[in-house]
Amino acid sequence: MRFLHTGDWHVGKTLRGRSRADEHRAVLAEIAEIADDREVDAVLVAGDLFDTAAPGPESEEIVYETLLRLSRKRPVVVIAGNHDNPNRFNAVKPLLELGNVKSLPRVERPEGGGVVDLESKTGERVHISLLPFVSQRGIVRAESLMTQDADQHAGDYAERLEKILGRLCADADPDAVNLVLAHAMVHGGTMGGGERSAHTVFQYSIPTAAFPADYHYVALGHLHRAQELAGGCRIHYSGSPLQLDFGETADAKSVNIVEAAPGKRASVEQVTLSAGRRLRRVSGSLETLGEMANTVCDDFLLVEVRESPRPGLADDVRELLPNAVEVRVPLAESKSEKRRPTRGRAPQELFHDYLEDVGAGNERLEALFDELLEDADAP
Repeated sequence: MRFLHTGDWHVGKTLRGRSRADEHRAVLAEIAEIADDREVDAVLVAGDLFDTAAPGPESEEIVYETLLRLSRKRPVVVIAGNHDNPNRFNAVKPLLELGNVKSLPRVERPEGGGVVDLESKTGERVHISLLPFVSQRGIVRAESLMTQDADQHAGDYAERLEKILGRLCADADPDAVNLVLAHAMVHGGTMGGGERSAHTVFQYSIPTAAFPADYHYVALGHLHRAQELAGGCRIHYSGSPLQLDFGETADAKSVNIVEAAPGKRASVEQVTLSAGRRLRRVSGSLETLGEMANTVCDDFLLVEVRESPRPGLADDVRELLPNAVEVRVPLAESKSEKRRPTRGRAPQELFHDYLEDVGAGNERLEALFDELLEDADAP
């Protein structure tokens, strides 16, 4: 059987206030075309379809139209990630199922939707264990749902999540392809840069040993960098389909095409995505940046300008590079060898000393600071 693994779409994500809706439409259409061209038997979407728990109508339109397009020729299985709202997923679940999209907003017992069994047009079977994102707050409920011994809960988050996975994967079908679809932080994973840091700390991380070695493939979502983790079976993050943050400028974006058959090790092919705009970091003086204007195409830019800080500098940069979404001025290290006294000194004096220490002295900047103080003190 052949599967397409994707996730971490983050539809609705903006870049310093700039919409990326058109990019999302383009790259998700590209993914649908890949699914058709490769004649996949099912599509696995590993959570974080939306960037926020309260997506706008445009974001919902993009996501649901994509899911229905993907499901025209094969089933789609989707789980909720930490950015998704399980209640909203649950509300549209009956409608999605009419379109051949099976979704799971929260962890459920295997017999209650936590395991999905599908059959291809040629009669091959696939057994998929589903693990939507589970928060620290929700882990006790999820564990008690599996074990029915809520009065005996013990252990940290990772231990509990391992128990849940063990229950979900307990009844693998030896005559079928066995998969896990999960949105989770796994030991050894490398962050791309745009992930929500509170949900990537070690307390949320589980070991690769939590996944059964006799399974064919683990389709992960949560980390934005496409990568394979060492384990008893094939364990992959598909990564995000767009560069979502300037921490991801080196990441090539892709989806995974997985070939699997009972009794054989799965093969995995990364198919590179071409839609969407690149994110780039550039630096230099105004003169140097001006020379780059014809080489950066339509890339979104984070610019470090090597000039003394002054009011209007960012505007000058954006005049040269209209796609500069963030402009930074690297400050020099403080020249002061010992700390100056601060007690009893006016804010204007302290600000003046700070600018001198970092080599950014500027009378206009100090005048603006004075105006801000006046506005703050105004009744």
